[in-house]
Amino acid sequence: MEIKELKQYARHHDSFEIRVIAHAGSRYYQVMLESAEGKTHLLTQRDKPMLFRALDDVYAELRRAGIHRAYLVQQVANDEIVGHEPHYHDPLRSRMPLVF
Repeated sequence: MEIKELKQYARHHDSFEIRVIAHAGSRYYQVMLESAEGKTHLLTQRDKPMLFRALDDVYAELRRAGIHRAYLVQQVANDEIVGHEPHYHDPLRSRMPLVF
């Protein structure tokens, strides 16, 4: 999903979630939208995933799209390696609300 599409989506839909994904061992962040229907879309630029070096860059881009809330999600490969289901929807274990 391009930033223009995200901006249009945010204007016309009320029920969606934005996730800022931080991968363990990486200094980069990605942005994902999950719609009310459960479909997920990564934020892209010219059909390639957008990578951000700092949370301030993420905040600025989301603000330009009219979005002021998101969740920071830390993805740790350890859960998958040891055979556990990842707990991305458990707010006390893996998600931190962001307001900017």
